[in-house]
Amino acid sequence: MIRRPLRSCGATAALSVALLLSSCTSASRLDGTEGAGSVQDPLFPALGNGGYEVSHYGLDLDYDVRGGTLDATAEISATAQADLASFKLDLQGMKVHGVRVDGKDAEFSRKGHKLTVRPPRTVKKGATFRTTVDYDGTPEEMTDEDGSTEGWVRTEDGAFVAGQPAGSMTWFPGNNHPGDKAAYDFRITVPDGYTAVANGELRGRKSEKGRTTFEWHNGEPMASYLATATIGKFTVKESRTKSGLPVYTAVDPAEAKESAGPLERLDAILDWSVKRFGPYPFSSAGAIVDHTPERIDWGALETQTKPVYAGAPDEGTLVHETAHQWFGDSVTPKTWQDIWLNEGFAQYAEWLWEEDKGGRTAQQQFDALYATDEDDEEVWGFPPGDPGGPKNVTGDSVYYRGGMVLQQLRKAVGDKVFFSILKDWPAEHRHGSADTQQFIDFCADRTDVDLTDLFDDWLYGDGKPDWEF
Repeated sequence: MIRRPLRSCGATAALSVALLLSSCTSASRLDGTEGAGSVQDPLFPALGNGGYEVSHYGLDLDYDVRGGTLDATAEISATAQADLASFKLDLQGMKVHGVRVDGKDAEFSRKGHKLTVRPPRTVKKGATFRTTVDYDGTPEEMTDEDGSTEGWVRTEDGAFVAGQPAGSMTWFPGNNHPGDKAAYDFRITVPDGYTAVANGELRGRKSEKGRTTFEWHNGEPMASYLATATIGKFTVKESRTKSGLPVYTAVDPAEAKESAGPLERLDAILDWSVKRFGPYPFSSAGAIVDHTPERIDWGALETQTKPVYAGAPDEGTLVHETAHQWFGDSVTPKTWQDIWLNEGFAQYAEWLWEEDKGGRTAQQQFDALYATDEDDEEVWGFPPGDPGGPKNVTGDSVYYRGGMVLQQLRKAVGDKVFFSILKDWPAEHRHGSADTQQFIDFCADRTDVDLTDLFDDWLYGDGKPDWEF
């Protein structure tokens, strides 16, 4: 039986039709002094905003665990890409109490998940500006088209967030699209006895009047969907790998026993990944293992520096999520249509790990998939390079057939070139965003083999290709 992959990106196949399948009125590009309310993503046209690029988010979050409410301030530093008389941020739900631009009160309005900000003066092209948003309320879960859950999800002892593709906007305002990455600082205040875990490194912890504030710093660029602010009563372990990389793990006690064995392999998986994919791209690593509600039907999230596991992970899932630190987190897709660059590589990493440990080879796993009937929707339902719609953004074919594309590439160019690609691709686009055409061109530049038919048929062709290399 073919193992169904635990969907590292939250298995969030699509947002509700009302939210994303229809273009909002602000989605079309406005005149030169209005920041567009969309970046025209081919799968999620209402996500993201034009007119600026964010460099830093400062998020100050005070969470009432018992009541489920959040009192927050977001400070967003950005650079204007045009003269901006107004611009937009993505924020779903919550109540906005005030907005300031460079310390001065700004007018604002809301429509759907778009927060439109009108600064007192036009922000000139090339200027760096700081937007501060004060807001509070009960963060919302979001239900995707396939019934999966994302957004801010309450647990028995706190909350965790599922950000892909749009859940981050349920708890902080921002430019909610993978093409705009930024550094992050978090100040998360929770009742004493609870732990708040975010991306990057823990820089401070202070308790006062029955509440504790955790300060986290994520200095490398990060897409909004990879951010986390997971809260619970965790058992925390801090250690270092043999190379000195800090590792922070937070495990819900209910998952501790089953998690212990796999987490003991995390250092070895990190070391193996460095040998296969090149230098680790971030300043720390780790894992969050939470005890999630039964309605959560996916296995893990590719959260930057600390993947979030919805229950105890197995070894293969740890390999998958660790690979995402290179493929998906450091090199982030420019659009959601490029998601196979995350999932195909992470799926292939699982195959390669098993091969290197003396189990089935990647070719044997390819062969098992290729032997499935042509009407098998899990493998051949749609081409991974063109999911066709938001419902398929993390569908099975993105994983399975995405991995098969890479095995075909390996056979076409040979092991020497292929394994150099696995290192050189994340090195060339480190901490940036890239699309599928860039990957195709990248591969073509490294071989004399004509790869046109390979990518046309295996990445973009409908149905089961009738040939192999």
